[in-house]
Amino acid sequence: MRRLEAVATPERPLAELVKLRSSGQPLQYLEGTAAFGPLTLAVDHRVLIPRPETEYLAALLVRRHSHPRLVVDLCTGSGAVALFLKSVWPQSRVVATDFSADALAVARQNGHQLRLDVEWYSGDLFGALPGELRAKADLLVANPPYVSVSEWDLLPVDVRHEPRSALVAGPIGTEIIDRILAGVGDWLVPGGEAWIEIGETQALELRERHRVEIYQDQYGKDRFARMKHD
Repeated sequence: MRRLEAVATPERPLAELVKLRSSGQPLQYLEGTAAFGPLTLAVDHRVLIPRPETEYLAALLVRRHSHPRLVVDLCTGSGAVALFLKSVWPQSRVVATDFSADALAVARQNGHQLRLDVEWYSGDLFGALPGELRAKADLLVANPPYVSVSEWDLLPVDVRHEPRSALVAGPIGTEIIDRILAGVGDWLVPGGEAWIEIGETQALELRERHRVEIYQDQYGKDRFARMKHD
C-alpha cells in the first residue's frame, strides 16, 4: 500500500490504483518503473517486466566475460539486459533488437534516460541485425518468449497483463529458442557464446536437438542454455 501511496496523484488517486492492483495489474506498471540491478527502468504495458532470473543471467555474464567487443541482445524488451551490460562494459559495442516497435520505444527511452549508448534495431531476431555484424559477436544473449499457447491461461493473472507476444512462443514453447540456436553460429566469432533464458521444463528437449549446456538460476531451476561457437 505504501508504494501505491507514493505514486498516487490527483489524476490517479490511491483508490483507483488500489482497484487496478486488485484486478491483477502489476505493481511495476502502476509505479511505471522496475529495478534491474543498479538500474531503474521505465516499464509499462508495452514490455515484459524484468525478472530476477534475467538479472541473475546478466550478472552471470559479467562474471564470465571481460569487456567483449560486440554484444548482441535479442528480444530486448525494456532494454534491461543490454543497458545493464553496457553500464558494466562501457567500451563494448552493444546492439539490441526486438520485433515489437512498442517495446523498442520503451527501450530507447530507457537508454536515453540512463545515458547509455546502445544501438537499437527493429525486426525479427537475426533479420534485424546489420549484415556487417555477421560472425562478429563475442556474446549473444536472449530472453525470448518461451511459454506455450496452452500454458497462457494457466499463468498468474498479473502475468497475463503483460504482453502476450513477449511470453508466448507457439504451440510447444521452444519455437523461438530453436530458431536462435539454429542460426546463432552465423553471428558469433570463434569461441563466442550464446546464452538464452529458457523455461524450467525445456532443458531436456533442447539438449536433444541442440549442442547446449544447461545452467541453473538462483532458485536451482534449469533456466539458461549456453552454446559455444567453435
